[in-house]
Amino acid sequence: MNVPERIDLDSRAHTLTLHWPGARAQCVSHAALRRACPCAACRRIRLAASSVQAAEDVAIVDIYSMAYGVQIIFSDGHAQGIFPWPFLEALGAVAA
Repeated sequence: MNVPERIDLDSRAHTLTLHWPGARAQCVSHAALRRACPCAACRRIRLAASSVQAAEDVAIVDIYSMAYGVQIIFSDGHAQGIFPWPFLEALGAVAA
């Protein structure tokens, strides 16, 4: 399992940057992370053929390490999602 060497949170740009082994960096917007939340409630919304709504200005207010991923707390109060490392890595293009 790939684990990031470092995670940077840019509150101004509303982005989370994951620094993967091999000098690869992946930048994901806070809103994209909120819309992709893997928690049961958000998964239920997607299974009902709908999409998780997230304001473009939603922000990450805290991150907790869970060894196999991170729990992300959002400014809209949503805090149930635990994002495993493989899930995060698959969310977007990883640049070398």
